[in-house]
Amino acid sequence: MNDNRVAFIGAGNMARCVIAAMVKAGYPAENIMAANRSQPKLTELAKDYGIATTLDNAAAADWADVIVLAVKPQMMQDVCSALLEQAPQCQDKMFVTLAAGLPVAHYENWLGNIKLVRAMPNTPSLVALGVTGLFPSRCSNYEKAFVDHMFQGTGMTVWLNEEHEINHIIAVTGSSPAYFFYFMQSMQQKAEQLGFSAEQAKAMVAQTALGAATMALQSDLSFAQLRAQVTSKGGTTHEAVCSFANDGLEEMVAKAMQAAIDRAEDMAKSI
Repeated sequence: MNDNRVAFIGAGNMARCVIAAMVKAGYPAENIMAANRSQPKLTELAKDYGIATTLDNAAAADWADVIVLAVKPQMMQDVCSALLEQAPQCQDKMFVTLAAGLPVAHYENWLGNIKLVRAMPNTPSLVALGVTGLFPSRCSNYEKAFVDHMFQGTGMTVWLNEEHEINHIIAVTGSSPAYFFYFMQSMQQKAEQLGFSAEQAKAMVAQTALGAATMALQSDLSFAQLRAQVTSKGGTTHEAVCSFANDGLEEMVAKAMQAAIDRAEDMAKSI
């Protein structure tokens, strides 16, 4: 599978993340190219990962077997239209899109009935601990297997059966690193009020979060069971957990996640 030539149209943070993961997982750098409208990001990618670069999107599309669309959603129509005009043979190639909020129907309007995978990686993919939601359209089993291979270095992949589930994956994994950071930020602030330095507080909170996540991944127990194991009735943890429950934590989280889903659906309608 490492023989396929992969071109990234766009060289932003998420493109860099996937390129880095591919190279670190052993994908040949000579089979990866990035195209961008300005040079600085391309220079960094070439220096850091040894990949080919170009300022010409059409040239990258001509060179590639697989084209990864990694530009902002509001730029996507112009980029796709230009590709179709300047490199019409790209219609026969495999596409992967990293853009949020754009349904398959949009790409078919802009590029025709292409083979496409919508990919939704989250930011922990930068440290190979991410989750990437994947939805295929018109793809063979081999093409799905190749895309899975592309993202293996970013963490785990989750294939979706229905396109609307992309919005669900956004709420569950795409936006959720911010939820955890927000919770950790609040814990750090209280720890500092208790007298710990900012550095100590951040390190303690992050280490505890890492430990809890690792325990959860290594255990067959549910989150509720794991929580019960450290929550002795009448103890300090019990009081803290009861405070969360009394303040409606579960409802608050559900409401926030639904807000993310609603926003994703609104974005798809507005573009």
